[in-house]
Parts: sequence; C-alpha cells; structure tokens
Amino acid sequence: MAKSLSILKFIFGILFLPLVVSFTIGLSKELLILERSIIYFIWGIISYLIFHLFICKPIIIYQKGQKILEIIFRFFSPLIKIASYLLPIYTIILFFLYFVLSLFIKDGLFKNYFLSLFSFTLSFHLILTADILRKKEDLLKANYIFGFSLIYILNLLLFSFGLSLVFDRFSFLRFFNGSLQIAKDTFSAILKQLFS
Repeated sequence: MAKSLSILKFIFGILFLPLVVSFTIGLSKELLILERSIIYFIWGIISYLIFHLFICKPIIIYQKGQKILEIIFRFFSPLIKIASYLLPIYTIILFFLYFVLSLFIKDGLFKNYFLSLFSFTLSFHLILTADILRKKEDLLKANYIFGFSLIYILNLLLFSFGLSLVFDRFSFLRFFNGSLQIAKDTFSAILKQLFS
C-alpha cells in the first residue's frame, strides 16, 4: 500500500512540474510590469542565496517560524504538520508589518525595500523547506517531488496575492489566469508530442 501511494505521489509530482514552470513564468511576467521594482525583487533573492551559501543556513530561525505556526494551528491538529512547510510565516509577518507601516510612511522606495524583504524571506522559506524535505527518506523521492511542487505553487499564489495588495499594477488574477494558460499550453504540447 505504501509503495503504491509513493508511486502515485511520484506520478502526481511529475504532473505538477509543468505547473511549477508555468507559475514561475506567470509570476515573472507579472513582475516585469513593476518595471524598476523588479530589481529589488531580484536583489532579495540574490541576498538570501549569498547568505545561505556563504554565511550560514538559518535553520534555527526557520524552526522558530515552524513553532509559531504550530502555536497558531494547535487547535486544528491536521494542519500542524503541513502548515509549517506550507506557509512562509516570515513573509506573511512582513506583509502585515508593511501594511501597518504604510499607514505612516508614504515614501515610494518604501515598497521597493519591502519587496526585497518579501523575496528574501520567501527564498529563505522555499530553500530551507526544499532542503528539509529532500533529506527525508522516501521511495523514488515521491514525497519530495509531489510535496515541494505543491508547496512551491501555493507559496507563489500567496506571495502574488500579497503583492497584488501592495502594488496597484500587479494583478493576482492576471498572474493566475496567465499561469493557467501557460500550463494548459504546456500540457497540450506534451500530449501532442506523446500521441502524434
């Protein structure tokens, strides 16, 4: 039974990969609308990668974030196990902090600095989650491929929704619909290659 479930997860994980690519492309296209602000987004990612590769892996900070989520979801035990991997708690906290501070600070660069922090914390969450899931023993790495693909897509959805609240030009619906269209075109192309 466990072997069958692993094989099923592996198949779904492979099917999720075009969605991962599609949502990444969709987010990239929507970020390009922000023009110069995209540099801040990229710097957030690069800053985290430099920190992670050359300074340290902030696993203790990641675990503290998991504990915060465990406290929040302690009354709903089925979510405790997955929420800590699924939700980028520090990115969510930053979005709330941004909205509080934006009531007092009206500087245009303020949004861009927070965009760097958003992408820094999202990169932090995704990279450490991938690292932890990859180390878990699993037949075919089915849980890793399936689980991380699902986490990645849901994180991009949450992140994009947050950005749509911060930036007027960023549209969550345009991102979502565009990503689904790219996914549909990708699956159609794959099916044509397989069955033509």
